[in-house]
Amino acid sequence: MELSEVIRRRRMVRNYDPDRPVPAELVDKLLGYAVHAPSAGFSQGWEFLVLTSPEDRALFWSVTTPEDALPSGWLEGMGRAPVIIVPHSHRDAYLDRYAEPDKGWTDRDEARWPVPYWHIDTGMASLLVLLGAVDEGLGACFFGIPPSRTEAYRSAFEVPDAYTPIGAVTLGYRAGDKKSPSLKRGRRTSETVTHRGRWSTRTDL
Repeated sequence: MELSEVIRRRRMVRNYDPDRPVPAELVDKLLGYAVHAPSAGFSQGWEFLVLTSPEDRALFWSVTTPEDALPSGWLEGMGRAPVIIVPHSHRDAYLDRYAEPDKGWTDRDEARWPVPYWHIDTGMASLLVLLGAVDEGLGACFFGIPPSRTEAYRSAFEVPDAYTPIGAVTLGYRAGDKKSPSLKRGRRTSETVTHRGRWSTRTDL
């Protein structure tokens, strides 16, 4: 599939066919795409937890769903995904990398960073998984883990404190689902988000 078509077709899929497992080699292929994402200083501060067994997936939903959450079609459809990939950022990989001689920030001061690139780079790696899924005929959805459930998630899957889950990706073969109500907002065009030369200069003005 052409890249332009992959980008055009990409959307968040929230319902999956539970009777069509995703081959392990296909999951590995998508993770192979992920490690080609850009990263500051080639730090590559990302790690991925892959959950495929029914037990692990059930545990994931159990520990990440708030206790007061109401039953929903969203959760039911997402719960059918045969694969969950949890991308984690690793801040220390970046602080260590930029304390090396060719970078020279020997104090490892996090304040030197204008934004947390460890999160940004891991997000870019996650996007490559989403795009790769489209190219392979799969559906995928990136979503957040509620802050109140992060520690329960860490404990359940023995995730070290140095690694931060930036979200999670469900993966599988798409089943029929309803369009998100958010789509009624419409997609902003490039003209409405582009400023040229000065912020006040926008191409649609």
